[in-house]
Amino acid sequence: MNQLPSRRGFLVCAAALRLPAAGAVNRLTAEEKAAGWRLLFDGKTMRGWEDPARERPPGDAWVIESGCLKAVAHPRIREDLLTTESFGDFELVFDWKISPRGNSGVKYRIQDRAVLLRNRPSPAGRKFEDMVNYELTHRLADRGRIAPDEEVEEYLVAFEYQVIDPAVASDARSGPGSLYDLAGEPHQAARPVGEFNQGRIRLRGNHVEHWVNGVKVVDVDLDAPAVLERLARRWGKGSPVYERLARQERRRTPIALQHHNDEAWFRNIKLRPL
Repeated sequence: MNQLPSRRGFLVCAAALRLPAAGAVNRLTAEEKAAGWRLLFDGKTMRGWEDPARERPPGDAWVIESGCLKAVAHPRIREDLLTTESFGDFELVFDWKISPRGNSGVKYRIQDRAVLLRNRPSPAGRKFEDMVNYELTHRLADRGRIAPDEEVEEYLVAFEYQVIDPAVASDARSGPGSLYDLAGEPHQAARPVGEFNQGRIRLRGNHVEHWVNGVKVVDVDLDAPAVLERLARRWGKGSPVYERLARQERRRTPIALQHHNDEAWFRNIKLRPL
């Protein structure tokens, strides 16, 4: 198994897909089609995604705006947006833009879902990690049976490509493009808030790479000892979340855009199976 990289600095991928020119948004070029790329968002509809507005009760967390999938700030039902199809090994590229002091992400290798009632006291207490672990064990909440006065968050147990305003990132493991809380290299590749960036995830087996605007910021195995150590530090070794992410029993899963209560925009979402 590869260890977390100890080197500093970054690598630039000369062959990385470039941000598209104006007028080429949410489309595949002939070269991309020939290389096996697929378009996951057509810029106009929720086709290929689990549309929260069609759930019961309807969700209000995501809309389509100006050719983007947009996370709506502070919805009643806070939930991530998942693809209807599952994927194994893949390469994913996407454009992302975040609001000032905003936070979001792209999740993959999804292992479970936990429904949290945020305006109700939890038997586990107030700590978020304890709430998630408790819900995974006891399954007290149900997305389909929430009361009108309940504030709901659906949390996905998964690995996350971090999308964030660089000004609020505390370190390399929480900066743009990091493997959230687990791995990341110091870098300044992200553009200022309000501008689109290109993200890239390459996942093959347990090895993953993250890129921001052609700069590699993560190159690690998901089961590396340092990754497992940080999982244990946050969630508790042997906890439901730790066990799911350490074992990764589900290898073909949807890909999700994270809702973190802030406005975020995604477009040009393209995937190539590996």
